[in-house]
Amino acid sequence: MEGKVGCFGNFIQRAKPYIAMISLQFGYAGMNIITKVSLNRGMSHYVLVVYRHAFATAAIAPFALVLERKVRPKITFPIFMQLFVLGLLGPVIDQNFYYAGLKFTSPTFSCAMSNMLPAMTFVMAVLCRMEKLDMKKVRCQAKFVGTIVTVAGAMLMTLYKGQVINFFWTDHIHTLNSSAPDAAADKDWLKGSILLIIATLAWASFFILQAVTLRRYTAQLSLTSLVCFLGTLQSIAVTFVMEHRPSAWTIGWDMNLLAAAYAGIVSSGIAYYVQGLVMQKRGPVFVTAFSPLMMIIVAIMGSFILAEKIYLGGILGAVLIVMGLYSVLWGKYKEYKEKEEEVIQEIVKGSSCGNHHHHHHSVDICRMETVREDVVESNDNDDIEMQNKNSTTTSTSHALTISVPLPQPPTIALPREDPKSLN
Repeated sequence: MEGKVGCFGNFIQRAKPYIAMISLQFGYAGMNIITKVSLNRGMSHYVLVVYRHAFATAAIAPFALVLERKVRPKITFPIFMQLFVLGLLGPVIDQNFYYAGLKFTSPTFSCAMSNMLPAMTFVMAVLCRMEKLDMKKVRCQAKFVGTIVTVAGAMLMTLYKGQVINFFWTDHIHTLNSSAPDAAADKDWLKGSILLIIATLAWASFFILQAVTLRRYTAQLSLTSLVCFLGTLQSIAVTFVMEHRPSAWTIGWDMNLLAAAYAGIVSSGIAYYVQGLVMQKRGPVFVTAFSPLMMIIVAIMGSFILAEKIYLGGILGAVLIVMGLYSVLWGKYKEYKEKEEEVIQEIVKGSSCGNHHHHHHSVDICRMETVREDVVESNDNDDIEMQNKNSTTTSTSHALTISVPLPQPPTIALPREDPKSLN
């Protein structure tokens, strides 16, 4: 009975990042639908960004003050500059451009364009040496091909419409025909597409910089609340410049308030924090690889609530995107398992290390040393083969390896401790 409970606990522990990211996609999908309704009713997206991040700051700052009062690092000038740029990339540039693009297009199209995010983040992570691309390894090939397939699916949704697919619930929904001419609609659609691409690029940059900042400023709640607070101040300045109508700031007990509160608390406050936690365990590419799921959820919700038309090209693109998503995730999972095996081997070496050194924490020291070694990663598989071949060391190695408890994920601290990725 205890074994079953232990196995279930293990499963929950391993599934936490997946559950967290899938739940976030549902939260983002709801934000897209509610925001589109609010923007259609005439709310300024500049004002919406200000209120959104003001709500996010108010929601998460009290928890940061109470829970992290003892572990909060000091803010140095370089860290402050990183926080300032994070506020500029996420709340200001990404959110304003995304909302402007959403206003000119539709929620499903906006989500489809934002599926460029895994590809952009993967390329930027490789350029910043946060991801190592070794095309000889199958897991790297899977991540590369998955990224290409995901982008191809998003492009298919954008460029090919095909015939309208009628579901059983759409027969009872009467769509409102737009009175705008087709030429003007196409021009707005193109403008919206460009805005969404810029927003996605800013969002990918935000993920990369957030991963770097979390290594130096490890208090996630404080980081989230500071980014939201700085983003609010920057957004107020942008709104004063861009929005000259005083009436734009008025907000009542209506859809505008719901859009700002929901987006602020769920999509900014909770999302930034959960992404930071998952990013420390699995890295930025794992976090962004789940974004295609949001598009599928939005397409279904949009056909229900906003009477959006779903086209054949959209369904084919969604299938491609899901295939690419799982290819990237498979590559990330294999990489995670390799790192786990590497740390277990170092724990084995650490036990022998402790016999020759008088340090009590030799396992941690050995683990940190291996992270800093350039040769370890390329020779991982050779080490495993050598352990299997050497009959003299096999019995002790296997006994120790089996006795190491796997429930505690040993790779949690690895992304923060890797000094190479900061170069």
